[in-house]
Amino acid sequence: AQLVESGGGLVQAGGSLRVSCEASERTFEHFTMGWFRQAPGKEREFVAAITAGGYHTYYSDSVRGRFTISRDDSTITITLQMNDLKPEDTAVYYCAAGGYISARAMSETQPPYWGLGTQVSVSS
Repeated sequence: AQLVESGGGLVQAGGSLRVSCEASERTFEHFTMGWFRQAPGKEREFVAAITAGGYHTYYSDSVRGRFTISRDDSTITITLQMNDLKPEDTAVYYCAAGGYISARAMSETQPPYWGLGTQVSVSS
C-alpha cells in the first residue's frame, strides 16, 4: 500500500499552496485520511483529517480557517489547500491513512499508513 504526495514548494508569506496525496489501493477509499507535518527540530504534528466520503473533517487549531482538506474517492486522492501561509507553516507535509476512525481520532493516534512527505516552505 502506498500514499504518494505531490505539490508543495516555496511561497511567500500570505500566499497559497496545494498538496495532494494519491493512494495506490482501493481499500483507502474507506479510510479516514489526513495530513501531518514536521518542522525542522520539532515533532511531527497533526494538521487535518477527512473521513471516507468527505462527511467529516477536523483541523488543528493552528490551521483552522486557513487550510481546507478535501477528497475525491473516485481517484482516492486527498488535497490540502493552504491559504494565508505563514513562515511557521514551513515543514515536511506527510499524507496518512488512519483506517476506520473519526477525523478527530486521527489527531490523537499514530496512523498505520504514511507517505514519504513533501516540502512546504514559506518565506517571510
